Amino acid sequence: MLLDDDASYQAITARDARFDGRLFVGVTSTRIYCRPICRVRTPRRENCRFFETPAQAEAQAFRPCMKCRPEVAPGPGMPWTVMDASRTLARQAAMQLDAQAASGDTPSVAELAERLGVSDRHLRRIFLAIHGVTPLQYLQTRRLLLAKQLLTDTALPVSQVALACGYKSLRRFNAAFVDNYRMSPSRLRGVAESSHIETRERSEPVALEGIHVTLGYRAPYDIRALLKFVAQRAIPGVESIDGLSIRRSLRAGLVGSAAGWVEAEFRPDAAQLRLSFSARLANTSGVLVGEVRRWLDLDADPQTIDAALAALPGAPGLRLPGGLDAFELAVRAVLGQQVTVAAARTLAARVVERFGTPITTPWKEVHRLFPSPATLAALPLERIAELGIIRSRAGAIVALAQAWPGLSTKLRARAEPEALIEQLCTLPGIGPWTAHYIVMRALGWPDAFPPNDVAVLKAMKQLFASGSQREADTRASAWQPWRAYAVLRLWNSLETSP
Repeated sequence: MLLDDDASYQAITARDARFDGRLFVGVTSTRIYCRPICRVRTPRRENCRFFETPAQAEAQAFRPCMKCRPEVAPGPGMPWTVMDASRTLARQAAMQLDAQAASGDTPSVAELAERLGVSDRHLRRIFLAIHGVTPLQYLQTRRLLLAKQLLTDTALPVSQVALACGYKSLRRFNAAFVDNYRMSPSRLRGVAESSHIETRERSEPVALEGIHVTLGYRAPYDIRALLKFVAQRAIPGVESIDGLSIRRSLRAGLVGSAAGWVEAEFRPDAAQLRLSFSARLANTSGVLVGEVRRWLDLDADPQTIDAALAALPGAPGLRLPGGLDAFELAVRAVLGQQVTVAAARTLAARVVERFGTPITTPWKEVHRLFPSPATLAALPLERIAELGIIRSRAGAIVALAQAWPGLSTKLRARAEPEALIEQLCTLPGIGPWTAHYIVMRALGWPDAFPPNDVAVLKAMKQLFASGSQREADTRASAWQPWRAYAVLRLWNSLETSP
């Protein structure tokens, strides 16, 4: 446990949001478990049992609260650490299971252990010691909580919810739901409707208005900085910012076989994100929810990160922007080599206008899909170069597109960052900086530190009189494993400096 039981009780008594997603309380008199921020009457101390994860609570036969909704809570955060190898391994395994929760695949522990480079016996022992449940119990809880979220937030048929949460059989889904929550999925939906949960907006027609779900995050969250970062790099026609919302198109193959659109609207007063997406993505809702959490870094622990980067300027709650389309991000990185952010955006807009395809969305400014890897891989180099892109970069884009089937497999499997960097650097026109930048955002790697970044070196010279990459690396070692956040702070410091 992160806290002993007495300290945990103080946290739930104070409704301390810092522990949201990392502490859950089960109440023996009701057999319900809650987040520490739940607004129901605080239970008596002797009736409380404390858990680090929902899986631990559900393994002890507690059901999730219908009011505070544990499925909305932020996750535990990224698994990388420089202090605790066992906890890192357990977190990496959990992250792999999170990514597969909605896929319909149930990996064997042996497969999971092989992917992580350990024996299955060692993984079982470490996973149970850290998480308090087996890997398959953890996976089951993730799927059921996702199903509870979709049943509560959307009007999707129960059969579609089952499919979106990785269940290939409606019968098995119903049985698992009843076994764990002691009510059918339809019954839970009825209870949710009678609870008048504020985040549900079920009156809108799904086919026309899309599907809406609620996701939580830990405050503080520097929304302004993230939206500015995205706006500066948003490709016209594909992505746009409107107030506190990010809107974009999604080409087919990213979260399912259909193309669609997505909107992420921040609601800072509630520390929540309202995610809306097109109905054609309904069957892959679970996959999309996980990708959005990574895209917008919703599971970050800002207190830990900010404390590690206290020597750097910047507002608290900075997040690491990821990407819903890793291929688009990679092409954009190649186009950004040795040019300004604005120039790279202009070149990317030309690529989309020439080779992208139209899509209908609720917003006139989002109307095209980024071209697929197959489309760009089949192009003669000259077709790309004629857009004003120098031949070496046009060649790098074609090579990247041709290699993408193998690269995307590793990205989906959340491969070790170093292995992906090494493979990217074998491609023509892609050096260490570009490879680090792609992995930093596509994997959400919090310890990325792109070498010889001109802006980083300039900022470090201004702040610390560091004159070389070696000196920068030495100083940056103190920021591990959060060096990617340090990069963002260093970039931002140049924008605010006189």
